[in-house]
Amino acid sequence: MRKLLLFISLSTFLLSLFSCKTTPKPDSSRLAKSSREDKNGWIYVHLEGSPKNIGYQHGYLIADEIDTTLRMMSYFLERDTHKDWQFYRQAAANFLWNKLDQEYKDEINGIVDGLHAKQKNYDSLDITALNAMEELAYYYVPQLMDKSLPGSSDNKAPGNCSAFIATGSFTRDGKIVIGHNNWTAYIVGQHWNVIADIIPEKGNHMLMDCMPGFIHSGDDFVITSSGILITETTITQFKGFDSTGIPEFMRARKSAQYANSIDDVVKIFLEGNNGGYANDWLIGDIKSNEVAKLELGLKHHRIWRSKDTAIIGSNFASDPDLIKDETTFNAADSTTSPNARKRRMEKMVLDIKGNLDAETGKLIEADHYDALHNSKANNKCVICGHIDEEPAGCAEWDLPAYYPMGAVQGKVTTTDLAKQMKFWAHMGHPCGQDFLGAPFYKLHPEYQWQSKFLTNMIAYPWTLFAAK
Repeated sequence: MRKLLLFISLSTFLLSLFSCKTTPKPDSSRLAKSSREDKNGWIYVHLEGSPKNIGYQHGYLIADEIDTTLRMMSYFLERDTHKDWQFYRQAAANFLWNKLDQEYKDEINGIVDGLHAKQKNYDSLDITALNAMEELAYYYVPQLMDKSLPGSSDNKAPGNCSAFIATGSFTRDGKIVIGHNNWTAYIVGQHWNVIADIIPEKGNHMLMDCMPGFIHSGDDFVITSSGILITETTITQFKGFDSTGIPEFMRARKSAQYANSIDDVVKIFLEGNNGGYANDWLIGDIKSNEVAKLELGLKHHRIWRSKDTAIIGSNFASDPDLIKDETTFNAADSTTSPNARKRRMEKMVLDIKGNLDAETGKLIEADHYDALHNSKANNKCVICGHIDEEPAGCAEWDLPAYYPMGAVQGKVTTTDLAKQMKFWAHMGHPCGQDFLGAPFYKLHPEYQWQSKFLTNMIAYPWTLFAAK
């Protein structure tokens, strides 16, 4: 009996030693300058140091949210694109990872290290594929599926987001005001809830919104210590992708981290352009209060810039050559969401001219006036979109009726706020309306499959975030 008790005690002791050795401990030295705060639906994280340490802090502080986001994306993209997660990992291995600058490889590997410290078993291909989800799912995959147009596609790329940037006589103080709301499927957009405050070893201090695990913003709203402001809206119904080019997500991050002028932003985006996530980029420089629009396709790009203008974006392209050669978009069709929102935003910035500031910018992002039907509405045609309440669906994106998609959050800032590295952010519909899953799925059981990851999307109040 004594021998048996001794054996049990020794076994328990050895097991405890083994358990301690196989359970990773957090590296406190790498976490020293980082912090996390949860506020009004957002996760604010301060990340600082070398690329590896920034990544480690990111992966460790929001490990649970990265895990949920990866599981959601794997599930959602398999239903949405008919490609499993292994396909996206393989794409990352085949033509994304080797195109990344070493500092971004280090940052991604740091995220993986942080995840492993929280017992989340992911690797660099998972994080790379996650960062590239837009360009892979909605540009690369449709090109592969199209057999009739080698090197191109009949891709109806998503029309996500509404945005504006204004300066000069259009704003209250003659300086820049910029705003953006993110349109996407609610199952995805509910995870676009991170405010990342990043001080890298090299380059600019950045404050941006992003998804867990992203090294870039993704829906692209970022302010930097060099005085550069960047946002965008996608060019809907775009076709074309070059897998030999540099990933869009890295060019987006690099432009924020290293650009000191509008010219720098344009140069970084053009170098190695792969056509992925084709956007109208709205760019401001608070040092001069000049603003610009870079319309960036694959074959064509065009730049507009001014110190006295209001530029809007609602997923429409402006360059006739780009429209003709790279999209199936009909600029004359007044019934589409991009064109209806364009008319409304054009009118709003003129009506508000001379009084546009952060508060009126919030009103633009929350607007519910349908310029197609000249009435208040909750549908595809309003700036704060609610496609889940649109009975006709959205033909320009091939979406069925009542698809749970629309404006999932919003951001606004001004020259004076950006000088202090601050912006306003609103999680959930900027209008303040909640999306509640239970009554929605009861009315529309065809979307019940999304309830695995989408329950409710609560609208929180506007919140002012400041970098440390």
